[in-house]
Amino acid sequence: MIDMKQFSSDWIEDWNDHDLEKILSHYSEDIEFYSPIIKQLGTNAEGVIKDKATLKDYFQKALGLYPDLFFSLHEVLVGTESVILYYTSVNNKKSAEFMQFDKEGKINFVRAHYN
Repeated sequence: MIDMKQFSSDWIEDWNDHDLEKILSHYSEDIEFYSPIIKQLGTNAEGVIKDKATLKDYFQKALGLYPDLFFSLHEVLVGTESVILYYTSVNNKKSAEFMQFDKEGKINFVRAHYN
């Protein structure tokens, strides 16, 4: 069973360290990642990423565009093999991500939301 509080702390820390490999270590090879930012950054028009190589490119681009990126975690909402992280992101925007985990404890499904 995943310790969601520890996962959340590690996930935020890895993003704040801008450590792409550590960030990616949280995600499954079999990923389904939905975000409106995918469209904004020109990754694709559908707003979904379905492979880890594209996810890596997307995260790398985001880290390059936002060198001062820093996340402040506000809430961790724990579900059954899932979590919602509510945090402040780039330009003080509020963000919430629903993350579902596979049997290996890796994120295999994400729905990201921003204000």
